[in-house]
Amino acid sequence: MAEVTENTTHSKKEYGASDIQVLKGLEGVRKRPAMYIGSTGIEGLHHLVYEVVDNSVDEVLAGFCTQVDVVLNKDGSVSVTDDGRGIPIDQHAEGKTALEVILTTLHAGGKFDSDAYKVSGGLHGVGVSVVNALSQWLEVEVRRDGQVHSQRYNDGEPTAPLAVTGKADKTGTKITFMPDPDVFETTEMHFDVLSTRLRELAFLNSGVRITIREEASGKSHDFYYKGGLSEFVQYLNENKTVLQKEPIHFTVDRGEISVEVAMQYNDSYGENLFSFANNIRTVEGGTHLIGFKAALTRTLNNHATKNNLFRGTGKDKVASISGDDVREGLTAVVSVNLTEPQFEGQTKGKLGNSEVKGIVEAAVGERLGEFLEQNPSVARKIIDKSVAAARARDAARKARALTRRKTALENSSLPGKLADCSIREPEHCEIFIVEGDSAGGTAKQGRDRRFQAILPIRGKILNVEKARVDKILANEEIRNMITAIGTGIGDEFDLAKLRYGRVIIMTDADVDGSHIRTLLMTFFFREMAELLKAGHMYIAIPPLFRVKKGKEEVYAYTDDEKDKLVKKMATGKAGTKGVQVQRYKGLGEMNPEQLWETTLNPETRTMRLVRLEDMVEADKVFTLLMGDQVEPRRKFIEDNAEKVRNLDLI
Repeated sequence: MAEVTENTTHSKKEYGASDIQVLKGLEGVRKRPAMYIGSTGIEGLHHLVYEVVDNSVDEVLAGFCTQVDVVLNKDGSVSVTDDGRGIPIDQHAEGKTALEVILTTLHAGGKFDSDAYKVSGGLHGVGVSVVNALSQWLEVEVRRDGQVHSQRYNDGEPTAPLAVTGKADKTGTKITFMPDPDVFETTEMHFDVLSTRLRELAFLNSGVRITIREEASGKSHDFYYKGGLSEFVQYLNENKTVLQKEPIHFTVDRGEISVEVAMQYNDSYGENLFSFANNIRTVEGGTHLIGFKAALTRTLNNHATKNNLFRGTGKDKVASISGDDVREGLTAVVSVNLTEPQFEGQTKGKLGNSEVKGIVEAAVGERLGEFLEQNPSVARKIIDKSVAAARARDAARKARALTRRKTALENSSLPGKLADCSIREPEHCEIFIVEGDSAGGTAKQGRDRRFQAILPIRGKILNVEKARVDKILANEEIRNMITAIGTGIGDEFDLAKLRYGRVIIMTDADVDGSHIRTLLMTFFFREMAELLKAGHMYIAIPPLFRVKKGKEEVYAYTDDEKDKLVKKMATGKAGTKGVQVQRYKGLGEMNPEQLWETTLNPETRTMRLVRLEDMVEADKVFTLLMGDQVEPRRKFIEDNAEKVRNLDLI
């Protein structure tokens, strides 16, 4: 009989009551911060500011606040001040002041009682207690009952009792906090990211003034909009040619749910939809957006059928228009306020209340139907545009089939110009989109074939800002890029099919190269925005000069760098005579070894990561630079010309 030996290394461990951990107070937040704010990256960091601001905006919704001020202080802390009622400072049943309870206890606040706040954006947030828990320190000032009450917290705990520190002739709250560097990957706030959210809040709450100031740079914004969502839509459509002069704007109250919609068509080919619930941007949509889209499609189809607006004969005859067709060129903001919102996920990305869909659908159907009946000329323009979109959609469907990536056994479908890499794991691969066959040939010779793919493109691609998807897909250079990258575009975009972890634009360092780079960025922003959001887009920075003296050879990326190198090398009796300066007019002027050393080699190259932090501002810039309106573009160039230092690097 064989001897049986027990493996004591993996012996069973008893699991009992002693193994159950109870984290008191805010310990759980510090132990698992991502559970409460989504991540410990830049998004989670900014979420701290949003939580404090949302509390101030809830005072706006309740009718007690008219101004909110955000300051990014030089020391890295953030201050949020409002002129609301001030956080209560009287004694709570917990044996502490109400202020201390709110700052040190999860799920404590006035948002659970509809008498205090009928509608609240902070109701399903994580609360200011989580901000306190994830800060090195937090200071609060409450102006209430004619006095200023102050208290400081370190690592979530009060350092002393609440104290009266002065007199106050107004009410309000000021919270200043320092994000904890031991918690977050970075504690550097992004002014533009915060500005985007604050601008939205000002549009959504007409009449409130929201300001932001960055002490270190001196940058500031003052957001104040009387027109609310109507003004929001006009702002989004700035520099675009609109189909109707004024946005369609209405508010409908249905019991405890309020629906506000503003919408306006322009002559572009994309859609720009924003949805909110209790002032929270629902980036993933939800039942309110589903209801809006359904009502829009049904109402426009009904009006067109009733008034015989579907024109054409034979193959050109259109019997109905789809949701994609009716949303072409549409800019709309849909906002709902409700007492019991149900958000999917802690970061409130999607509204889940089932009853909201029917209410929004009915409200939009009724009010939009009335508008179309009362404005027949505008109705005809909208439907004519939707019909044209339907015809283009059929042509685009055929063109799309040519760009879909085949399986690994059918690699012959990849563009003939593509020099692919041998590694197949996307996270280890990168593709360079290179201007011109000459530079493409040099790049193919200089690259590391294991993980670097090269796709040359010829000249200036189509300006997609002025083209429908059927025309975009008919462009060979664009088709090659779509096929090589593998994700598809528009509604069919799928990031999971990305073939390369880094998509790198590499163009000449001259004016033509800058123009090609802008055309490419316009395409990626309009058709593959998720690629930018996910951090997969880069711009290669080739050198402008090669400075050589004897065997010493150094590359310079700006005129200043070149001048300093020349001065440094110009030593001895020969002075500058022995220094040779070569100006690279294009990538093709480098040999493969030089291109590898300066622009391709991950160990020595310089690249810029393209970040997409403010969709609204990015949309406005691309519309301005690449759209049909000439005068705004001329003014932009005139206003910014003096800021240009080195056009080659723009």
